[in-house]
Amino acid sequence: MHLLLWKLDLDEEYFRIYDSNKLVAGYFDPDYGDIHPKENSEEIISQMLKNNDKIIGGFIMVPMIKFGLFDTDLETDIDTVETQVTSVLERLGRWKEFFSKNNLKIHYVRISHTDQDMLTVTFPFKFSKPTPLDKKEMITEITPTLDVLQKLNLL
Repeated sequence: MHLLLWKLDLDEEYFRIYDSNKLVAGYFDPDYGDIHPKENSEEIISQMLKNNDKIIGGFIMVPMIKFGLFDTDLETDIDTVETQVTSVLERLGRWKEFFSKNNLKIHYVRISHTDQDMLTVTFPFKFSKPTPLDKKEMITEITPTLDVLQKLNLL
C-alpha cells in the first residue's frame, strides 16, 4: 500500500482534506482561539486566514464506521448482518487502538450529516509548533496522523 498525498482546501472557516484521488477524506477545523467580539468572528477569522496567523491546532473529523445496514431498501440475511456487525466491531477495535496509542482521550462520535448509515469521529489535533494558517504548512503537520490512519485502514 502506498501512502497518499494529502491536500487541504479552504471551505468557509474549515478545510476539506483531500486524498491524492481528489476524494474528501475528512475535515480540519482550525482552533482560531478565543475570538472577541463574537459577532465579528467571520471578519476576524477571514483576516486571520488572509494574514496566515499562527494557530496551535484544531480538530480532525473523518468517517469512522459505515454500517452497510441502515438503508431503507435493505433486504438481506442473517449471515450478511453478522458479517457486517463483525466488520464494524473489528474497525471499532482499530479505532480504540489508535486513540489509545495516540493518547486521545477526548473524541466525539456523531452520525454523519451526509449518510445516516455512517458514524464520523472528531478528535483534537495539536501542531508540533504554532503553525501559520497556510494549507501547505498545516497539511505538513497533519500528514503523519493521516498516514497512520491510512496504514490502519481507517481512512
